[in-house]
Amino acid sequence: LLRTVKLGSYLSVTLDTRDWKSGVGKKWTRPTGYDTGLKTYNSLTKQKEPLILAQEGIATWYSCGPTVYDHAHLGHACSYVRFDIIQRVLSRVFGINVIHVMVITDIDDKIIRRALEKSVSPTVLARMYEEEFKNDMLALKVLPPAVYLRVTENIPQIVAFIEGIIRNEHAYATKQGDVYFDIGSIGDRYGKLMGAGDATGEPGDREKRDSRDFALWKASKPQEPSWESPWGKGRPGWHIECSTIASSVFGSQLDIHSGGIDLAFPHHENEIAQCEAYHQCGQWGNYFLHSGHLHLKGSAEKMSKSLNNYITIKDFLESYSANEFRMFCLLTKYRSAIDYSDASLNEARSSLATITAFTHDAQAYMRGQLQCPAVEEGALWERLAETKANVVRALADDFDTPRVVNAIMSLVYHGNRHLQPITKPDRSPRSPAVFGAFLAYIREVFEVLGVDLLDRKGAHSVDSSGTLENVVEQLARFRSDVRAFALSVQDTPPGEPTHASPSPCSEKLPLLKACDTLRKDLASMGVHIRVSWVNCLFRGRTTDLYLVSSGV
Repeated sequence: LLRTVKLGSYLSVTLDTRDWKSGVGKKWTRPTGYDTGLKTYNSLTKQKEPLILAQEGIATWYSCGPTVYDHAHLGHACSYVRFDIIQRVLSRVFGINVIHVMVITDIDDKIIRRALEKSVSPTVLARMYEEEFKNDMLALKVLPPAVYLRVTENIPQIVAFIEGIIRNEHAYATKQGDVYFDIGSIGDRYGKLMGAGDATGEPGDREKRDSRDFALWKASKPQEPSWESPWGKGRPGWHIECSTIASSVFGSQLDIHSGGIDLAFPHHENEIAQCEAYHQCGQWGNYFLHSGHLHLKGSAEKMSKSLNNYITIKDFLESYSANEFRMFCLLTKYRSAIDYSDASLNEARSSLATITAFTHDAQAYMRGQLQCPAVEEGALWERLAETKANVVRALADDFDTPRVVNAIMSLVYHGNRHLQPITKPDRSPRSPAVFGAFLAYIREVFEVLGVDLLDRKGAHSVDSSGTLENVVEQLARFRSDVRAFALSVQDTPPGEPTHASPSPCSEKLPLLKACDTLRKDLASMGVHIRVSWVNCLFRGRTTDLYLVSSGV
């Protein structure tokens, strides 16, 4: 009744299988180990729990990867980006080494059907869409897992895992060569995530003992790939692949399991049942994190291939950047449903533009190109320290990224309040260092979250955006020169009376009017020209140099 099991490559523990047999421990048990000081919402308890890891500084993390039979869409992207953000926070803010493993489902009913439609082998189809998925993740700046593991490359391990469940008397084979998990054999332990009452079962043959029993191994059918097994030729069921692969890497205990909320039942529910039946343990996965659905605005349905209401990642990136999509994800909690619309994407784009405009103004102030009233430097340093504390608190509280973004936008707002230009220098003391600290911290936070503020438009359009910025700057300089000429007055000939307030010649007034019109037109397109007095000579006279602040 007492046996020692290995926890991946790291350590082993002794389990009392009597607890498992008697049904003790169906409720979530708080893990023993290293308390990170963070709290995360656990789908097993339906509330926030302290995040406690088996080993200090290490988080074992398994996630369900794609079934590679078609293009990945924004619903997939939303889940992967959100969990990428959490993993970045764990590693880069809290110093936790996340060991992330992801499975690639490369054999499945959908893959087989699509391969038949396209008259290609399931292997060729799966490899093609797997490569596309990985390229999509790179384009979205999602960090790859430590390893991708394909189902078809783990068939012997899957067969051995099923044999272990049969040996523990929690699965049975039929005369047709199918193998089913015996839900009745684990009593009331089934239903840790959704409750046993929610189990409706899946289609199967008449030899199933219970309608809720699900397939571990499917007997071979004509025109389908198959592998040898003790029960005859066949292929794995859907759920067994994840239990096997996660166990092959991490053993009988897993810190974190993640996926979309649509996978909670039946997939994750059945994973739990399989793993605990195989390992004879009371609690296999300690934390289940689920991301909310992505909905099209005004629709209650999630974005999915089966509903044919999806937008592919590749098509999306033709109109928006990876930074904009990530900001879109940051503006809502990872476990909340999220509405997709042009308005919500424009909100993300506007937030990034506000930060970019502040960056330009702060850098201009630091260069001495933007003159402002005296800055309340002490108050700004205090504001920065307060923001840093608020950001860490928000991230430690179930990775609350909306609070983080609000804190940063508030910091930008207070910085902007001190960057109001004046038309004439007043020789006030300047405080460039505090604005440098603002910029460094804002860039650092967004770098942690996966947003590159130095690459506003994405790698595909850096050159074009840089060219546009240079054109705007040259246009502003041309306007400055024309305006300076229009404001200039003729030198008074010797012997003639000098006017106290010389004014421009009437012939030059249309030039001034044209300059003002250009300034207003550019402002309507998001390009703001602000006056900044700098020692600059034009035709022997001191004149004003114009600073360009652009959101484009």
